[in-house]
Amino acid sequence: MDRQSFTDLIQAKFKMVRIEAGYTQDTMAQTIGLSKKTLVQIEKERVLPNWTTCVSICALFRDSEVLNSTFGCDPLEIVQTISRNQAAYPKYSTVSDIYWETLSSKGGYILQANKVSELYRVLDADKQPLYGTAKQREAETYFQRHAKDDLIRA
Repeated sequence: MDRQSFTDLIQAKFKMVRIEAGYTQDTMAQTIGLSKKTLVQIEKERVLPNWTTCVSICALFRDSEVLNSTFGCDPLEIVQTISRNQAAYPKYSTVSDIYWETLSSKGGYILQANKVSELYRVLDADKQPLYGTAKQREAETYFQRHAKDDLIRA
């Protein structure tokens, strides 16, 4: 796949991604940094999104079923491969652990706070990120709900 065919696919799925996310045109335009007029033109397939807009869509909506089924994988993997002619698959190491403070752990889940960015995340038993937010309360709620559900099933 090259940039042109990738951009064509993103354009064709743009509106579906927005609807799947439950965003209005105004919210979507603001989220990805476009004017509403440009967003409407892209959705009507009158204007092709530029590369940066396509990358933004893939990064911000990488969990989209529409994008994942369109590409058959994480859309950022496609972006990286097209951009660099290869994809790197880093194994998350403990080096990043110096930036994350564990606040709580229960039922195989870990709640962490980033010491630099003041973001919060929840990891699964394999230490893979499941959820991230800038709001501590939201992270705690997600953590408690999933850890509790996991304990009930056990």
